Amino acid sequence: MPTDLTHALAERSRGALSARDALEASLEAADAPAARHAFVRRFDAQARAAADTADRRAEPSPLAGLALSIKDLFDVAGAPTTAASASRHDAPPATHDAPAVARLRAAGASLVGHTNLTEFAFSGVGINPHAGTPANVATMALDAEPRIPGGSTSGGAVSVACGAAWAALGSDTGGSIRIPAALHGLVGFKNTARLTPTEGCIPLSTTLDTACAITHSVRDAVLLHELLAARTVTVDRRPLARWRLALPRTVMLDALEDPVAEAFDRALHALRAAGASIEAIDLPVLTDTSPLLRGGGIAAAESWAWHGRHLAQREALYDPRVALRIRRGEAIDATTLAGLLGERRAWIARVEAAIAGFDALLSPTVPIVAPPIGPLVASDEAFFAANGLLLRNPSLVNLLDGCALSLPCHRHGDWPVGLMVWGPALADDRVLSVSLAIEDALSALRGAA
Repeated sequence: MPTDLTHALAERSRGALSARDALEASLEAADAPAARHAFVRRFDAQARAAADTADRRAEPSPLAGLALSIKDLFDVAGAPTTAASASRHDAPPATHDAPAVARLRAAGASLVGHTNLTEFAFSGVGINPHAGTPANVATMALDAEPRIPGGSTSGGAVSVACGAAWAALGSDTGGSIRIPAALHGLVGFKNTARLTPTEGCIPLSTTLDTACAITHSVRDAVLLHELLAARTVTVDRRPLARWRLALPRTVMLDALEDPVAEAFDRALHALRAAGASIEAIDLPVLTDTSPLLRGGGIAAAESWAWHGRHLAQREALYDPRVALRIRRGEAIDATTLAGLLGERRAWIARVEAAIAGFDALLSPTVPIVAPPIGPLVASDEAFFAANGLLLRNPSLVNLLDGCALSLPCHRHGDWPVGLMVWGPALADDRVLSVSLAIEDALSALRGAA
């Protein structure tokens, strides 16, 4: 089978792969035990119709009838949007596709289903007590104990990792694309939020939410971003030696588990051996986020604005851990929120000044490997400790209004570990270009046993 979406599209173009055959393979993977709990609902009939239409086309569409999955936050015409929450069991079918979904459908995607998530996308762990928790596909060969998929785009990552979809549309508010991508050894690109439409998507934080995708490769990330943002990425093919890269020592290298530290250090060594100039820097401004997070911060305030009336009527149907985090926003009034947003703008200006002159920055995506599901289900203390660690690095990029890509940096057969390439707002093309060069430089390392 093709290795990624770009390869599959090339196979389609030369007539070596039919959309219907590829789709049937995806649907078979979606039925397999590895995909258990990955989907909230399936769209098999309409996916088959889209694949058949693609096979009849004289000129192939950009996605050529291949399977994509959609996070159950985005409206898909004819299906309810439930955010994997029991509180929305009676949600009516959507009358229109969300714009992001419409762009993928117009590009010829076969939409295979709505994927599972942390309820209402409010956690980086991926546990869902109502819809079930999909187990991490990438760790199954390493450990018999089921491990977390990462969140909140848990089902999306599993759908790609198990072969049920070539890419997954999701959202990223504090790392919800990059965390599950890192824990699965996949690629997750969080673009600058304003570049992709979030209308028709149940919001967590209207300020921080980003519509983006999980893919198998960086070149697939470029393709999906171009479709979702309706823009062309200008790829800079300069060699690694001509990029100026920074390695922030502050915060992002703290408390790394051994497999993460070892994989990240090996990756840095491989990049330097390939000619990369990587300058370790102190970035103390990253420690100055406490004022932005008081009372739960922007996400809590804006989630309360949407959920307040629903909690008043249906809180018993919410995941208690999600409801607890949303309720923190009840105490943040409009004046306080305006102050938080103003302080964020000032903090962004300080960070941007500190990193000016660098093309991109490198960090571990998350400091830990995927922990077992069981202890996090059983213990609030363990759950929130893991959630805090998972969100720590990627959420800083959301606060920055920046862009970031997580790509795998571990050796084949090791625990999945993500390397995050990041930058400020509208540095998307630089981040993608650097990531393409890094992916190429790490290819030999990634193939090592």
